[in-house]
Amino acid sequence: MRISELERRTGVSRDTLRYYEKQGLIREVGRSGNNYRDYPEQAVARVSMVRQLKRLGFSLSEIRELLDAVRSDRIDCLQGAAVMARKGALVDARIAELTAVRELLKQEQARLEASAREHGPA
Repeated sequence: MRISELERRTGVSRDTLRYYEKQGLIREVGRSGNNYRDYPEQAVARVSMVRQLKRLGFSLSEIRELLDAVRSDRIDCLQGAAVMARKGALVDARIAELTAVRELLKQEQARLEASAREHGPA
């Protein structure tokens, strides 16, 4: 598929898609006879994964490491499992941080609502 279709299907700009390609996040890109980029169907899932991991706070280098582990035939299963375990621990830590922030927000919301009931709207 051409870059315009990948852009449409993923919601990611073509500049960002080219950047992801340059950074090695999308590697499966071929060239058609007229030298247009030719993205395989799996690029949609790959870009979606990159976006999701970015939203979770992963850096592009961390995402590249993860993707390399997933798609590499050179990495053994124990190494791959170790990479996944490290990333899983980071996700767990981030969830704990977000849970703590959410609890603080709930407490502040309750305090403000109680103050509004007591003193009326500001």
